[in-house]
Amino acid sequence: MASTSYRVSAVPPIRRLEPGEPLNRDEFRKSISVFGLKIPASRTTEFMRTKELKGSLLQLPKIKTVVQLEGDNDARILLLDFYQADRLPEEIVEIARQNQLDIVSHAVVLDYSYWTAEEILKSTLPESLIEDMPTAFTLMGHLAHVNLRDEYLPYKYLFGQVILDKNRGLRSVVNKTDNIDTTFRFFKMETIAGETDTMVEVHESGCTFRFDFAKVYWNSRLGTEHERLVSMFQPGDLVADVFAGVGPFAIPAARKNCLVFANDLNPSSAKYLLQNCGENRVQDRVRVTNLDGREFINSSVIEALDRPFVNVQPIQSSKQRARQARLKQPPPKEEPVQRVIRHYVMNLPASAIEFLDAFPQAFGASERSKDIKEIYRIEGMPTVHCHCFTRELDAQRATEDILK
Repeated sequence: MASTSYRVSAVPPIRRLEPGEPLNRDEFRKSISVFGLKIPASRTTEFMRTKELKGSLLQLPKIKTVVQLEGDNDARILLLDFYQADRLPEEIVEIARQNQLDIVSHAVVLDYSYWTAEEILKSTLPESLIEDMPTAFTLMGHLAHVNLRDEYLPYKYLFGQVILDKNRGLRSVVNKTDNIDTTFRFFKMETIAGETDTMVEVHESGCTFRFDFAKVYWNSRLGTEHERLVSMFQPGDLVADVFAGVGPFAIPAARKNCLVFANDLNPSSAKYLLQNCGENRVQDRVRVTNLDGREFINSSVIEALDRPFVNVQPIQSSKQRARQARLKQPPPKEEPVQRVIRHYVMNLPASAIEFLDAFPQAFGASERSKDIKEIYRIEGMPTVHCHCFTRELDAQRATEDILK
């Protein structure tokens, strides 16, 4: 078995950049000389399956093991994982001798496109910044969002350019420049590569969401939580989303044939929420408001009693509609009128818990308290899904921490 010290490896050229210095992609071109067997093209598969060669073929990622010779369609070079001819294993030399094959040198040319984003950054950043170097980003449609720590800010344009270069479909890279706005839940950002275009389109739970990421809150990592919560709703349920954003809970719930009161204090969120309802064809199942959370909680109970959804048709799949038309069936019955809210969604972890004091007023101290108490006595009280932060991983300790 040949020693791995004689195997071919590839590392990008080292080019430490100064803060603000532009990236020169041509400096990452590198030629690596390897050895191979010149074989008849007709016997390529045979040699690749040869037991003695299998473990000795070139193992550079993204590089083909078989090379076609320019101007010679009858021959191929089977690249080997060795850069010194005198270090080739004897069994390979014997195969070459028995089959009258030439052992030849071949230059493998690697350029900027070959190296990964992490490899480029490790080759260009100061050594002191490499160990804790950030590599993750959040993807939203054509836009990547990074959150660079202070020590990496002098190299923000380098990060932006490399991320843009190495991820197909990206057109913009932005960096967070401030904490989340406590009122409207969005943060300031700057474009560090590509287009200054923060209008994005995101697909989640079979729904399409369009919004200006610079004006609203969206977190792609919460997709699983969105689906988990919506899975708890039953078709026909009336759901009240207190901090609805652009609709990651409200619209999938409506697509599940729920009826939704959806609210957000941020005018931009309410605007895109309304547009997304139309985009996903649930505008008759979602009622959008732009209110303070407490005001919405109080008004939603009365809204359900006095202005419930009426004349709403269940959502049908294309197959269901086609079958209905083919069999000349009557349209499905309208959704039953729902005057009782079954679920409240409060997805504002930083402060949602502070809005819980609105529920006693909404359900017990309003001018309609007698009617409200009676109908909820019969139908049951709603489930309140209140998101909040805790550092505790243990469920019991987390509960105790939250209740404090």
